[in-house]
Amino acid sequence: MLNRVVLVGRLTKDPDLRYTPNGVAVANFTIAVNRPFTSQQGGKDADFINCVVWRRAAENLANYMKKGNMVGVDGRLQSRSFDNQEGKRVFVTEVVADSVQFLETKGSSGGGAPQQQGFQPNQNQGNSNNQQQTQNDPFADNGEPIDISDDDLPF
Repeated sequence: MLNRVVLVGRLTKDPDLRYTPNGVAVANFTIAVNRPFTSQQGGKDADFINCVVWRRAAENLANYMKKGNMVGVDGRLQSRSFDNQEGKRVFVTEVVADSVQFLETKGSSGGGAPQQQGFQPNQNQGNSNNQQQTQNDPFADNGEPIDISDDDLPF
């Protein structure tokens, strides 16, 4: 049996970070995922997918990503139910993320976010080493977005 979900989309609002009574971090978030075809009106429709991520990845998501940022989610689909305050049964289907990849930096004017959850900079590196590493990195873009249309992407 296989239950695997891989999504790429934009956060519809800032992640909601909370802690369980035992101190475990959990973040709820929703991503908008464009459908690969146009609607009859000629526009692109999107699906809004509810997701949840736990522990350190939840804290990283809440600290570095905000509404509008693009993220990649790898996880599994989960259904659950509970009784709400009015005593009615509520059914929820959501993606439980094993990992959340940051596909955009936090901002283009300095202080960019790490590119994936769990990133820890090496505190022992000197500035000259970091500058040399950046000059040799063909993917270094100083956090500036690239100019590309959604139609040009292969997915």
